[in-house]
Amino acid sequence: MLSSCNGQVEKINGVSFVAAPDKVNQSHIEPVVKVNANYAAVMPFGFVKNLEHPDIIHNTERQWFGETRAGAKQYIEELRKKSIKIMIKPQIWVWRGEFTGLIKMKTEEDWKTLEDSYTRFIIEYTELAEEVNAEILCIGTELELFVKHRPEYWSGLIKEIKTIYKGKLTYAANWDEFKRTPFWNQLDYIGVDAYFPVSEEQTPTYQKCIEGWKAHKLAIKSLSDKHNKPALFTEYGYRSVDYAGKEPWVSDHTMTNVNLEAQVNTTKALYETFWKEEWFAGGFIWKWFIKYDEVGGKDNPMFTPQNKPVEEIIRTYYKSEE
Repeated sequence: MLSSCNGQVEKINGVSFVAAPDKVNQSHIEPVVKVNANYAAVMPFGFVKNLEHPDIIHNTERQWFGETRAGAKQYIEELRKKSIKIMIKPQIWVWRGEFTGLIKMKTEEDWKTLEDSYTRFIIEYTELAEEVNAEILCIGTELELFVKHRPEYWSGLIKEIKTIYKGKLTYAANWDEFKRTPFWNQLDYIGVDAYFPVSEEQTPTYQKCIEGWKAHKLAIKSLSDKHNKPALFTEYGYRSVDYAGKEPWVSDHTMTNVNLEAQVNTTKALYETFWKEEWFAGGFIWKWFIKYDEVGGKDNPMFTPQNKPVEEIIRTYYKSEE
């Protein structure tokens, strides 16, 4: 077992456990255990109408159960029964799926409204994190312009969070954002949603992906060294499609050419690049649905590894780091 720069002993072998309309039971947790995961990211949601709208709607009866505080708590209780550790990762959804990194207000009044709304949203789940003794709390996901234009707010928010929650903190910076995030020194992990481009091949080879990671790895390690904080992939993963390593962040439903080998090769290269490094804390595969038997499969072109050849790759690497 490896120890990283914050004294962490075990690797975080995580799944991003997707919020659903329903409660979960042990039949939904067993596949998480079988893939040798020791962590799950539980992801409640808040919603905004558009990129310039300052009000975040959250924890309402109109949301799916898993997106609410009660739902997140119920998921955590079931995961805990199998000794799965928890990262609570509240996320924002912009109507029509617009990119959260572009959220930006036009007036000072709207910025203040957004800040107040976001504080209510994140404190809701900060209190839950303390209540359930979650191991990690992620304070935001891919909010680059919000962070860029309101750095003092974020610094103050982190201080407020620390008065409530005593566990580890991270922020999920997008792959092209993390170098500019200003508050890593206030957190425990440098969190990265790791959708880095690593290959332009239709079927990216393992070796090309290894080569494609070199510059990115250097940049991540450099930041880890600078702040003396371990890096954590708050999300990582590839779609089972052609050109999976070219623009791994793309979730476009028009990309339908299934390529299971591309998903295997890109994923294996990521593990070989990072998982044995002491400065690297681990990560959360994107994404893991609760109804295992109804998702994924060899005809599925999306991110989930479930019921695909890549699932065995994950199981093998997660087991090797137990």
